[in-house]
Amino acid sequence: MKLAAAGMLAFASMSLVAKDHKPQVLDVNALTELNQIHDFIVSPQGDSFIYRLAKGINSADNHLYLQQVNSKQAQQLTSHESAATNVVYAADGHSIYFLSARSGSSQIWQLPLTGGEAKQISDLPIGINGFAVSKDGQRFALELTVLPGCETLQCTLDAQALDAKQKHNVRVYDQLMVRHWDVWNTAYKSHLFIAERAEQGAFVHATDLMPDWQGDIVGASEISFHPNGQRLSFSAKYPSTTEAWTTNFDIFEVDLSNHTLSNLTAENTAWDAKPVYSPNGRYLAYKAMSVPGYESDKFTLMIRDNQTGKTRAIAKNWDRSVSELVFANDSRTLIVTAYDVGQKSIFEINAEFGDVRRIFNDGTAGKIAVTADKIFFTRHALDAPTDIYSITRDSQQVVQHTQVNAQQLANVTLAEFEQFSFQGWNNEDVYGYWLKPANFTAGKKYPIAYLVHGGPQGSFGNMFHYRWNAQLWAAQGYAVVMVDFHGSIGYGQDFTDSIARDWGGKPLEDLQKGFQAITKQQPWMDASNACALGASYGGYMMNWFQGKWSDGFNCIVNHAGLYDMPSFYSSTEELWFPEHDLGGPVWDGSEDYNKFNPAAFVKSWQTPMLVIQGELDFRVPYAQSLGAFTALQRQGIASRLVVFPDEDHHIRKPANLIVWYQEVFAWMKKYTQSK
Repeated sequence: MKLAAAGMLAFASMSLVAKDHKPQVLDVNALTELNQIHDFIVSPQGDSFIYRLAKGINSADNHLYLQQVNSKQAQQLTSHESAATNVVYAADGHSIYFLSARSGSSQIWQLPLTGGEAKQISDLPIGINGFAVSKDGQRFALELTVLPGCETLQCTLDAQALDAKQKHNVRVYDQLMVRHWDVWNTAYKSHLFIAERAEQGAFVHATDLMPDWQGDIVGASEISFHPNGQRLSFSAKYPSTTEAWTTNFDIFEVDLSNHTLSNLTAENTAWDAKPVYSPNGRYLAYKAMSVPGYESDKFTLMIRDNQTGKTRAIAKNWDRSVSELVFANDSRTLIVTAYDVGQKSIFEINAEFGDVRRIFNDGTAGKIAVTADKIFFTRHALDAPTDIYSITRDSQQVVQHTQVNAQQLANVTLAEFEQFSFQGWNNEDVYGYWLKPANFTAGKKYPIAYLVHGGPQGSFGNMFHYRWNAQLWAAQGYAVVMVDFHGSIGYGQDFTDSIARDWGGKPLEDLQKGFQAITKQQPWMDASNACALGASYGGYMMNWFQGKWSDGFNCIVNHAGLYDMPSFYSSTEELWFPEHDLGGPVWDGSEDYNKFNPAAFVKSWQTPMLVIQGELDFRVPYAQSLGAFTALQRQGIASRLVVFPDEDHHIRKPANLIVWYQEVFAWMKKYTQSK
């Protein structure tokens, strides 16, 4: 469904003249300066919304804005140099709560929307990572990093002070996991606390609801208060020695009258997440997987009746995996998002009968909020950064409420794009997207940038990506092609599951057939003049191309790609991932670690390759990239290694991101040219 005309015309009066120095096509500098929407919330009355606008990646100009639904103008609410995050509307809609470090550490503040200054609500000796607030505003659930076993917050402060005095520098562990993403684990854990609002001033005390847990909660985004404020639910993985190879997150409920904690999903040893109470308090909705140890299993919508304690799956046979979920006001209908054939769509699900109705499917829907007659959501697409939209519940009218990059993009030509399909492995339908070069001229042949997504259970769908932005390659004069090969999400669970135990099989066949199909469908694409690029599993596939499809491309770009599968297993942190996809621990005899090991086929490598790596990457440790670079150099194959010492699996810092794109484009230019 395309956006309704009313939505696309909503900002016709807001067209602005671009500054002279703005590029005619999108470049990486302009990308890092785009305004980004965060902390989007809708008022309880549904007549206004608030969002945080960061004017550029990591910008100091990072403030809250209020906009009436029937207006195109936004009012700036905050101006303090310390950003406001974790924004929550008060139930009456007359004020908001947020986190800010304006008093020295991250604390809760309340800002009246009728005028006046923000008031500090909490004054704890430890900064607050995140929070949720009860409907009556009298209780706050807090996420704090503390030392398990401490009975007071001062105990944690004392322990930290003692750590700082130690002259030695050592890490000691008795169990996995010892590190995650880009940090080494410490003795301090993220715990859930409860605090009562002070009658006057700020509250200074909070109670740990899980004081002895040697583990973390998922975060404040997965904390939900019961409407009566007497209970709350949260998501966490119960501490155990199997943490590194289990995906058994559970939903826990706390009775706040006595702080008794109950595991509501103990019977399910797979992943349970995102608890949400219904407005009337009768039900608790959440999403659940059914396959233990598999992080890309289908998330099915679950409903627990809080009166009977019975839980049942809703729309169990619906072949999509739930992402976000919220209750409608009637407490019987849920609005969810799910990846859906190259989009991330919005659906309405009837909790009683399990009927599913697609409401919106154009681009990538993000955070959602529901009022009596509308669904508000953030959306981005291949040709549009994130803005705020609404759609009526009958799906008849879409309105674009913001256009936060109108000035930045007013004089920028963005590439046209289309979704395509072809017959892939086993003659099954496989989908992808292509983009024309931004300044396309009919009759010319254009080189190809063939982007391969990571995951591997991921997607390069209709989305505006900051680290892998397809528009930037189109702006450089490339035809951009992205294929959602077998293993991708949004095409049914069987399609996603099909990559397990077949990393180098079906996906490679899809990528080869997809390349052949699109260059026949679009003859302006030069099949003899192409570079392939990928990160993580996409980087693995670049190494796999070298051994299995070495004559397919003029050059290859490999970011954080898996190179040697046995050593990858022994050095990554989330063991459930290779154990599921590759057939168990490396010593249990699975042939996958050898059969699909790029390092085993290095004698066939011949294509010039750029290898890029973050040194703080613990998901795909940097030795994987060193191994690939060593194989290239030792065999005399043109190659270049670029290492970012202060980056992890992703390149996040703007200055580094600019260099990343510069290196990539320079490498591609060296081996391709327009014909």
